Amino acid sequence: MVTHYKVAGHLACGHHGNNLVSTTELNRVKCRSCRNTDAYKDARRDQRNAARRAARKARAHPAGSDWRAAWAERLTALPGLQRLPRGFQGQGFV
Repeated sequence: MVTHYKVAGHLACGHHGNNLVSTTELNRVKCRSCRNTDAYKDARRDQRNAARRAARKARAHPAGSDWRAAWAERLTALPGLQRLPRGFQGQGFV
């Protein structure tokens, strides 16, 4: 059975009918007419770009955002009773 792409309550290819299967999930669309519309292509491009942005953001600064933990770990490695700087509450001495 052919699955159509639904946009704003209508099918992208322009078909009409009560018994037509439709979805907003891009990977499940089988209708060639729907896949060839600008609405489907734009949605596919937006989905692809969002995935790329998320992947880029995830690998951008993994250590840079966790500077506090890295600093506490560095101070823990120092010998003796080294005091943590202000702002590291709950841990007076390492």
